[in-house]
Amino acid sequence: MSDTASGEAAVILNAILLKGPVAEWQGRGLQNLVRRFESARDLAVWNVDSVAMIGTTSDLRVGAIIKYEGELYVVLDVEHRTPGNKPGFYQVKMRNLLNGRLLENKFLSGTPIEFARLERRPHQYLYRDGALFVFMDTETYEQVPIEESVVGESARFLAEGQVVDLVFYEDRVVGVELPPHVNLRVVRTEPAVRGNTVTTALKPAVLETGATVQVPLFVDEGDIVRIDTRTGEYVERVKEV
Repeated sequence: MSDTASGEAAVILNAILLKGPVAEWQGRGLQNLVRRFESARDLAVWNVDSVAMIGTTSDLRVGAIIKYEGELYVVLDVEHRTPGNKPGFYQVKMRNLLNGRLLENKFLSGTPIEFARLERRPHQYLYRDGALFVFMDTETYEQVPIEESVVGESARFLAEGQVVDLVFYEDRVVGVELPPHVNLRVVRTEPAVRGNTVTTALKPAVLETGATVQVPLFVDEGDIVRIDTRTGEYVERVKEV
């Protein structure tokens, strides 16, 4: 197989095998790439462990966990820049998962990036004990305490009883992933404006998790609202069953 085909085989295996950020682009021409191989035998010759986790700067996404200089980092922000006639690069802000240290680094466009092989397991959030968040494996019922630094921004919309994914790297929890949307109760906000159904005028509201979000004027204390956990924004008011 040619070098070009070899690179494309790695790309395909990345998209097929990863469930993390690298797989988000698999719909963008992936099938066309697959058709360029004459048989499944072309893919089978590759050692999955050696190629599945290598991507490039174009695969970087917020929340991705990468290996950089031998350590694990979670990507906090990614910005692609093209300064005039100079080569394009990605400005990446990331946090060390071991010590919490923040780091900003430039990666030239096309630079190979090693993504950590991750496993996701469903757990139910039980309660908070100081700086620890306690989860329970939904299959084994084993309780797993997680440090606040690992839970990170997910804590804003994490309510007792929610089922989330704990992200494991070599049997160590490195992150908590919420579902795209969660329903949470408003515990404090200004009184609702009766008859006002306009959604463009907003006011602050405190949710049961302690997070503050902007909601329409018609939302009242005790209402349940749907929040987009990816943006932290109000989506809609939900009728209580």
